[in-house]
Amino acid sequence: MTIERKPAKPKKCRVATCRASFVPSRMGQAVCSPACAILDAPKQPVNQEKARKSLAQVERREIKVRKEKLKSRADYAKEAQAIINRYVRLRDAHLGCISCDKPASWSGQWHCSHFRSVGAAAHLRFNLWNMNKSCSQCNAHLSGNIMVYRPRLVEKIGAEKVDWLECNQDLVRHEIPYLKRLKAVFAKKCRRLEGRIQCNAA
Repeated sequence: MTIERKPAKPKKCRVATCRASFVPSRMGQAVCSPACAILDAPKQPVNQEKARKSLAQVERREIKVRKEKLKSRADYAKEAQAIINRYVRLRDAHLGCISCDKPASWSGQWHCSHFRSVGAAAHLRFNLWNMNKSCSQCNAHLSGNIMVYRPRLVEKIGAEKVDWLECNQDLVRHEIPYLKRLKAVFAKKCRRLEGRIQCNAA
């Protein structure tokens, strides 16, 4: 036999300047919101810090939701690209520059270099064959140093895959749900690779 619980009765907020009607979500709740909890805090000194933290959490969540609503598809694409670029640098951490002779031990800044640029082939911007670790000099100042990049990419992934990259003219539009999923998947992959690298270094 199941016993039906009676629904909680509405109460009036204890804060004199509010007095809004609300349904308590827990026993002993006397105020309607975190904001009122702060106003009520002087009467309840033990809960003052807790109320402040609760209000701060609510505000952070609201700010995050508002920011998400303002994001464009281009914003989501940039975020996904940044995560995948980091993954490629971790994946190729043991390798030198794809476009020159700098070894993995080089102490400068490493980039993720696209064989076919994002501007020329946006549909391949997230393709892992098309993305490889490069030194900042080759990637930023020599536009990828393609004359050296290509033969070394053939050595790395094979001529058939390089030919496929060069000939691929598919029309692809990366929608927001896909970009969100891509970011989440590669963020997890990055954490796993970082863990492995730390274990090997220990």
